[in-house]
Amino acid sequence: MLINGVAIDDTFAEAFGMKSTRILITAHNLKWAYHSANAVTGFATSVIACGCEAGIERKLAPEETPDGRPGASVLLFAVSTKELAKQLERRVGQCVLTSPTSAVFAGIREGEKLPLGKNLRYFGDGFQISKLIDGRRYWRVPVMDGEFLAEETTGMSKAVGGGNFLILGDTQEQVLTACEAAVEAMRKLPNVIMPFPGGVVRSGSKVGSKYKALMASTNDAFCPTLRGATKSELSEDIEAVLEIVIDGLTDVDVRAAMKAGIAAVCKFGTDGGIRRITAGNYGGKLGQFQFHLREIMQEAAP
Repeated sequence: MLINGVAIDDTFAEAFGMKSTRILITAHNLKWAYHSANAVTGFATSVIACGCEAGIERKLAPEETPDGRPGASVLLFAVSTKELAKQLERRVGQCVLTSPTSAVFAGIREGEKLPLGKNLRYFGDGFQISKLIDGRRYWRVPVMDGEFLAEETTGMSKAVGGGNFLILGDTQEQVLTACEAAVEAMRKLPNVIMPFPGGVVRSGSKVGSKYKALMASTNDAFCPTLRGATKSELSEDIEAVLEIVIDGLTDVDVRAAMKAGIAAVCKFGTDGGIRRITAGNYGGKLGQFQFHLREIMQEAAP
């Protein structure tokens, strides 16, 4: 399959079942809502070392939030309910409770409940008070700029993590420009995040290592500088490879994001230095979800 001259490999991205929640962070203005949201989603690129994967889903207008203030919708993903609950409580406690004018609300109503303000209220040292509105409990915790308002719980849903595709091209600059366009296109869609910095990862990995202490190591088959030293997947004209990883609330969400992102990359074509799109998998042996590139892009093909 060729799209605008870009080869689409006959392969699939292998993704995994995860647990996810959404929280809504509001503040006096969008700047301070984003200060808090950016802190909450810091050091959250991969569950391998970060405990969770997280990102800002989108900004929220005042009419979309429970308290009528601007805000940000944040998605967090983890491998288990226990880990997700731990990461949520720590991150909200350290990054939202501490942030001036902030408040936090549930972004998912259904499913198992995770503590949001339920435990953080104890920071109020007995001065905290609760209010029940339309069957939902909120906590008001006194802080030095007034009160921190937090909904008691948020819902949790099953989710999908690790959807991905790799962009191969002539130069680092051309591939990065195409990736930026892909991330911009995918961020217009609901229910997905790209957890790595700017949505892009350069350090794609393979399972295992020559060093026993490491569970993963550099994906040498896609490293241009190792073309002559390993069994390379790269032709001589490929000088840069970057990867985009997608987490979503459902497999449909991940599939839609992958299609939008790949379509955006292919618009650059070979004239823009983009040669090939492929994906990372483990032979279908580990992940519960397979996203076949050609199947996803069939409708987009000219």
